[in-house]
Amino acid sequence: MLRITNARVIVTCPGRNFVTLKIETDAGVYGIGDATLNGRELAVASYLEDHVIPCLIGKDAHRIEDIWQYLYRGAYWRRGPVTMTAIAAVDTALWDIKGKAAGLPVYQLLGGAAREGVMVYGHANGETIEATIEAALDYKEQGYKAIRLQSGVPGLASTYGVSKDKYFYEPADAALPTENVWSTEKYMRSVPPLFAKARDALGWDVHLLHDAHHRLTPIEAGRLGRDLEPYRPFWLEDPTPAENQDSFRLIRQHTTTPIAVGEIFSSIHDCRSLIENQLIDYIRATVVHAGGITHLRRIAALADLYQVRTGCHGATDLSPVCMAAALHFGLSVPNFGVQEYMRHAAETDAVFPHAYRFERGMMHPGDAPGLGVDIDEALAARYEYKRAYLPVNRLEDGTLFNW
Repeated sequence: MLRITNARVIVTCPGRNFVTLKIETDAGVYGIGDATLNGRELAVASYLEDHVIPCLIGKDAHRIEDIWQYLYRGAYWRRGPVTMTAIAAVDTALWDIKGKAAGLPVYQLLGGAAREGVMVYGHANGETIEATIEAALDYKEQGYKAIRLQSGVPGLASTYGVSKDKYFYEPADAALPTENVWSTEKYMRSVPPLFAKARDALGWDVHLLHDAHHRLTPIEAGRLGRDLEPYRPFWLEDPTPAENQDSFRLIRQHTTTPIAVGEIFSSIHDCRSLIENQLIDYIRATVVHAGGITHLRRIAALADLYQVRTGCHGATDLSPVCMAAALHFGLSVPNFGVQEYMRHAAETDAVFPHAYRFERGMMHPGDAPGLGVDIDEALAARYEYKRAYLPVNRLEDGTLFNW
């Protein structure tokens, strides 16, 4: 038995807010898990401190599955982003402990490497098409094999995915939500020219991706997907809100452009119908918001039966702890597709020293025992929590819309 003796929540803000759970054992081995829920961080911190941690003390850290079921079934109130993020933090920390106790990287405990590395995609963005393509050429020069394209929309003051910084995009940008203005009509006219010029500039050996960020109706998504077909996009991400999973059936009837969805999913039940009816091509659920490595493996196993591949969310609202976990997961699952990779700020990397590395468009978690990532608590304590909200979105007539 490896008895849990203590667990602590660490909240820090090295460039942005992160919540980290540290679990300690009687053998001196500890593990860390990401518990960050962008814009609602303190809700998860409270859930862990007030409701979860007291239940962990004295339990055997090796019994990962039993503890997962205890926290999921035992709470009665199941699922939801706060609950599943808290469970994910515990689960990830326990996998870290198990790897350290075994002297093995976590991917070895998951069955070993199924590939040499994990293909990742970077974010090319700009106020204009020309600026976006310039950024994409820079990513190609760095060796990226997959690049997401997001460009400003003529007539709109701001556009999702377009940041002032060339490499860093942090949407949680204010102590109260900022308000953006949106026009689907203007947006729909801007994306096909972006892809046409990108193919001319980048050629056909680079995968091109795009995120609609839940802003289209199913028929609008079908039209955009059809318009993009000549440019063979790797995927069209989050084309429409997924609460009604049957709405993706209408998209399928109108386009062969691959569809990716799921970064806000918290359990297998959010995507079960989408996968079983083959309405999507990539599932983007991630370690920190979908119940940890244990539950994400279940989602991947279901997806594998229907030739749906993984494409896990990997924005800067996932700490390096979660990025490491995602890489161990992606290296080991048979139906891996791609991993999103947004670089963290230098301050974040200093607080979370890690073994994972990028090389020639691929990433590898490294071979350090456990997850291969740690937290410098003394440095973390220097960065106090700063309230930060994601924006809200309104149509040009003032109607509140999907952000």
